[in-house]
Amino acid sequence: MSAPTAKKPTVTEREARQVAEAAREQDWRKPSFAKELFLGRFRLDLIHPHPLPADEDVQRGEEFLARLHEFCETKIDSALIEREARIPDEVISGLKEIGALGMKIDTKYGGLGLTQVYYNRALSLVGSANPAVGALLSAHQSIGVPQPLKIFGTQAQKDAFLPRCARTDISAFLLTEPDVGSDPARLATTAVPDGDDYVLDGVKLWTTNGVVADLLVVMARVPRTEDSKGGITAFVVEADSPGITVENRNAFMGLRGIENGVTRFHQVRVPAANRIGAEGAGLKIALTTLNTGRLSLPAMCVGAGKWCLKIAREWSAVREQWGKPVALHEAVGSKISFIAATTFALEAVVDLSSQMADENRNDIRIEAALAKLYGSEMACLMADELVQIRGGRGFETAESLAARGERAVPAEQLLRDLRINRIFEGSTEIMHLLIAREAVDAHLSVAGDLIDPDKSLQDKARAGANAGVFYAKWLPKLVAGPGQLPTSYGDFKHGVDLAPHLRYVERHARKLARSTFYAMSRWQGRMETKQGFLGRVVDIGAELFAMSAACVRAELLRRQGDHGREAYLLADAFCRQARIRVDELFNRLWSNTDDLDRKVVKGVLGGSFEWLERGIVDPSGEGPWIADATPGPSARENVRRPFG
Repeated sequence: MSAPTAKKPTVTEREARQVAEAAREQDWRKPSFAKELFLGRFRLDLIHPHPLPADEDVQRGEEFLARLHEFCETKIDSALIEREARIPDEVISGLKEIGALGMKIDTKYGGLGLTQVYYNRALSLVGSANPAVGALLSAHQSIGVPQPLKIFGTQAQKDAFLPRCARTDISAFLLTEPDVGSDPARLATTAVPDGDDYVLDGVKLWTTNGVVADLLVVMARVPRTEDSKGGITAFVVEADSPGITVENRNAFMGLRGIENGVTRFHQVRVPAANRIGAEGAGLKIALTTLNTGRLSLPAMCVGAGKWCLKIAREWSAVREQWGKPVALHEAVGSKISFIAATTFALEAVVDLSSQMADENRNDIRIEAALAKLYGSEMACLMADELVQIRGGRGFETAESLAARGERAVPAEQLLRDLRINRIFEGSTEIMHLLIAREAVDAHLSVAGDLIDPDKSLQDKARAGANAGVFYAKWLPKLVAGPGQLPTSYGDFKHGVDLAPHLRYVERHARKLARSTFYAMSRWQGRMETKQGFLGRVVDIGAELFAMSAACVRAELLRRQGDHGREAYLLADAFCRQARIRVDELFNRLWSNTDDLDRKVVKGVLGGSFEWLERGIVDPSGEGPWIADATPGPSARENVRRPFG
């Protein structure tokens, strides 16, 4: 067969949205705390009392965490990984020996069968030892071969691949291309049916684990034929298949040990038996996999927050300025309070979302997305504050600190390592749009046809009638609620009173729903272009969710007799800090510079402000902005480097 031409799919904005919409889970078969929150309904009963894991799950998880903790302390040299930009083979071999590759894989396939709660706690621990090792394990299990096969794989595929993934083989997930990021409608890699095989051609970019992987999950476009609608399809591919070339190992500002590459496929034959799900189901598989897979990133952000708190505490007690420890100066103390309170809340969000995922009684697609969004943003802020607390030492590398005789604290490395989390697995901007789409799902279900320019007058009339019924029942419920009663949520008062914070959440959930409804009424079909507004709506929801989780976790710890008094204090501090942010976000819903910003952007793109760029030199090198990804044989050396 001849290689496909370099022609890329051309799609309109509307067509791209339709592809993304078709890949969404359309139904809400289970309740969702976060979805209800965006609709103005504070369903505390869905998360309180805090759900708990089964005793046998706790025992299995704690036993593994103990082994993993010892391994991280004795076998992972983070400074070595940072210095050599590689994870040593013996580290990977050790992780394989203790079963870390199979944390989420069922025991019948040789895995450990950990719950989502303990899997995330393990990632938090490993990520604190070295974030690149955490990224390798997360990419392998959260989005690599094990997770999509667990949900969508055939029994034969599970039998063939899961035992390998549990003990020996590292996997990677390949979706992004040089010219395709969060817009999969333009995916150019092809998978052409040929007998009992598919033939893959194309180039994949930023393939985490791609340099060292044994197995790949590859997303490719199957051409439409008379017999098949084709579409984006998922395949399990052996990484050493003829025609696969890892053309480059990418280097980044952080995560220096990460094995991330550029992978070219040229006439790669993949058995049809390795197709996951049906043709055209690939994007849905990817999005469904990410529903819980996204929890791995905020889990590692929790570990980062805990380390920030430890270093801030130890350093601020030793470092003196003007006669007293810097921690006792309010300017520094407020930063330490922020780190402590935010770490507590973020752990509450991740543990709560993870336990709900384990119980499978709630739909957590919004909760997981909020956890990823909130965790990645707040962890970066915490790391930045730690650097500021450390002052010049925060900007200095750990290696330099050690060379002049001081403790090698890699604060600047953490800041660099965490920065990617705001981009990984959906950038903050994409997460805003994704969550906003889910948050307004109920509105679009009943009134979507009203704002769809392609719908007929008859369809619009029918939608208007349905919307009238829905809003006649829904809007009156947004007027008053338990948040206005001073006695509501009284069981959250134990020394420190958290009840006012829960009343605040209830009131502002209704306010958020009213604001969203008003915006839809005002902008109608243009609502999807109001990304600034939608982003603030989502950020408000994230804060309200985190406040709820923090209060529920504090009450759980109080009932368990596990630092309950201190937990209540941290929850109170976090909620007070969050309320300030929420009030500001509500103000910015309607008082902002969005319209003016659009005018400035048009001027920038049109060249009106090029005069402002004078007086500099550009140190950028030569070359295209986006590398050529024309299908064909590779002209570069294969830099694939499997472990072992």
